[in-house]
Amino acid sequence: MKFRSLQLAALCCAATVLAGCASSPIPLAENFQLTSQKKVRSAGHWQLLSRDVVAQTLDMLDKASVPAQSTLHIVLPEHPTEFDTAFHEFLVTELVNSGRRVVTSGDTPLSITYQTQVVRHDSERPYFIPGKYTAIATGLSVLHGINRSTGDAAVIGGLALAGAADYLSSVNAGGPTHTELILTTTVKGAGRYMARKTDVYYIEQDDAGLFSHTYRDPSRLGVKPMKVVAQ
Repeated sequence: MKFRSLQLAALCCAATVLAGCASSPIPLAENFQLTSQKKVRSAGHWQLLSRDVVAQTLDMLDKASVPAQSTLHIVLPEHPTEFDTAFHEFLVTELVNSGRRVVTSGDTPLSITYQTQVVRHDSERPYFIPGKYTAIATGLSVLHGINRSTGDAAVIGGLALAGAADYLSSVNAGGPTHTELILTTTVKGAGRYMARKTDVYYIEQDDAGLFSHTYRDPSRLGVKPMKVVAQ
């Protein structure tokens, strides 16, 4: 009888704990699913961005039934940064090489504009998250099973090597940074948006001035120099 009473008490305690776990005063923190994000580290990468933007933009225009012979005008942003100037030239080159009609100025049926925004995060950035190599190795382990007599060590070693490959891949890319670039390209025509593409990339903090005048000129951040006067 005493043992049964202890069992009931244990069940009641367990029910109480589970009930508490099922509720929370605030939402729980949860990571998004594993994703990857490109890092822009050279002018050559800017060219690759332009190729991707042009390819996707032309595809969207085609799906919107915009004639391929339509005249395009690429608008250079006011007070362009180094990136803005180079990206403009890359877009012109890619579009002309794609056989599109691009004009230097004037009223055109379609205008292409682009906008950059630099975002700075102050929180810590996790340097490495297990990715594709580990996932592939894990999947193969599940698919083929584990030989209890001989296979455990080999599987564990394979997963360790996969994790090392992921780590080296992250290291070679320089790891995630505190600074990101949001790049939006827009095609307007007939008073409406014809195509629009927005992407996010990692950039190095030291390169932020190439994409934003704010980071090139500290005074635009509201930081005022202070003069120290000897007492």
